[in-house]
Amino acid sequence: MNSEPITRRQFLLRSVRLGAIGACALAVPGAVSWLISQFPPPKTIVNTLGTADQLLHPAQWWQSACAGVQCTLCPFNCFIPEGMRGICNVRANVAGELKTLVYAQPVSLHVDPIEKKPFYHLYPGSRAFSVSTVGCNLNCAFCQNWEISQVQPEQAKGEYVPPAKLVEMAQRAGCRSIAYTYGEPTVFYEYMLETAKLARRAGLANVMVSAGYINWPPLRELLPYLDAVKIDLKGFNEGFYRRVVKGELRYVLRTLRKLSRAGMLTELVNLVVPTLNDNMDEIRQMCRWVVQNMGPDTPLSFSRFTPHYQLQNLPPTPVETLERAYAVGRQEGLNYVYVGNVVGHPTESTFCPTCNRVMIKRYGYAVQGIFMDAEGRCPYDGTKIYGKWG
Repeated sequence: MNSEPITRRQFLLRSVRLGAIGACALAVPGAVSWLISQFPPPKTIVNTLGTADQLLHPAQWWQSACAGVQCTLCPFNCFIPEGMRGICNVRANVAGELKTLVYAQPVSLHVDPIEKKPFYHLYPGSRAFSVSTVGCNLNCAFCQNWEISQVQPEQAKGEYVPPAKLVEMAQRAGCRSIAYTYGEPTVFYEYMLETAKLARRAGLANVMVSAGYINWPPLRELLPYLDAVKIDLKGFNEGFYRRVVKGELRYVLRTLRKLSRAGMLTELVNLVVPTLNDNMDEIRQMCRWVVQNMGPDTPLSFSRFTPHYQLQNLPPTPVETLERAYAVGRQEGLNYVYVGNVVGHPTESTFCPTCNRVMIKRYGYAVQGIFMDAEGRCPYDGTKIYGKWG
């Protein structure tokens, strides 16, 4: 039994599942319009989307509810009336069925070093075929990919690239993995899942770069096809998440617990934004939580903020702030802590947690040397370095 307290919206959502609110809507005048008001405001579908199959692909994780459908993919659990969209802009109620508007419609395809994601404990020096559609279920004021995440499908229509073609393109590019990244891959879930299945058969790894705002059942279905997950843990304060991220921290922490219990290779990034989430007491609480709930081997990168999107009034993060956060992480028992977005900083390399010798030497995204043995062990003291080395 889940002992966590629930909000009024969660209670209403569970009532929808039981049909209680549906019965209420039939009995009480105006109940449907009141119910709709309790959920994130949906967006109207515009006619430019058309009706082509590749633009209206069946979505997973939804159910009929009242006078519409309820998406159950992420913690918002949007109630979506006919002809409207969920908070992500890319999942819509079309004739009483939930459709995804971005299936096989990538707006960004690129070959990246795996270190750019960043993954520091997965196939160092390899290349990842990066893919993203538009859309996100969060709206971070500091989003560094807002041109992709905060636009609607009709504003940035992508080329039709079905999963099989995407896998073929990754292979031709000599990539070791496919990275679902840039925007929020949760909102192009169906495209990611079907591509990941084909990629696995073709011998490619799959990595998901996400904010972790996803419900457990869809994540559980996806995990067998993933090799690693990178989660942006944007802060450690519920007020910060609600004001600046437009979400709730507790759901991200739930995802992290689930990933850890499932044994998934998980790396964390915390973008340190001056005046908003750079409080060292909160950073200490976050590091302590990671050690206690995910283990001391969990890699955590403190990344430098540069002015973007709605926060162009703030300065870049001082390097000294990142170094203080690094020190806090090590003090709290994390074995692998990094400073990110500061090219040439010594802490972008991986060190043995026992003898503190360099195991993977990096300069920016470039790997300059790997000094572990073939099994990923320190050659000096035999410590097993956390990761997949291959």
